[in-house]
Amino acid sequence: MAKLISKTYGDALFELVVEEDKADALSEEIEQLRKVLSENEDFGRLMNHPRIIKEEKIQVARNVFEGRISDELLGFLTIIISKDRYRDIDAILEYFITQVKRYKGIGVATVTSAVPLREEQCKRIEQKLLDTTDYKKMEIRYEVDEALIGGLVIRIGDRVVDSSIRTKLDGLQKELLRVQL
Repeated sequence: MAKLISKTYGDALFELVVEEDKADALSEEIEQLRKVLSENEDFGRLMNHPRIIKEEKIQVARNVFEGRISDELLGFLTIIISKDRYRDIDAILEYFITQVKRYKGIGVATVTSAVPLREEQCKRIEQKLLDTTDYKKMEIRYEVDEALIGGLVIRIGDRVVDSSIRTKLDGLQKELLRVQL
């Protein structure tokens, strides 16, 4: 359900900014808003409090953000509050950012290795990903998981390429257990 909500509202915001050719400006503004909201948990508690009426929540949001964020984003925030969807704000804004990146041809990947990678290795991985996908640019987050033993696990969206030694050993173990003597 939460995924449907974030998609519905995120798509609505995305269509608005593409129509007005404001994808870059608004996505930067949304990143800043997400940071501010995550740093101010009290604001989130206030917006989600069941005993405070919507009109008061909207007035608080206007007092806090008017003149600090664009009218489009303030209007969107007002709609989210009036529809009792503030609890989903982070998922909605995350979905929106993902859509903007997809629109701009930016791929987001997570590369996990057993040891920290050198800069030249990171550049080769990025180039290989650009060569094998339709993306124009890649944003890659590198992680280290010593349990992999060696190799890489690359995740782009819901696609995973796992060439880790741990996975190969697990597969070999399963094969050996199937062998009957």
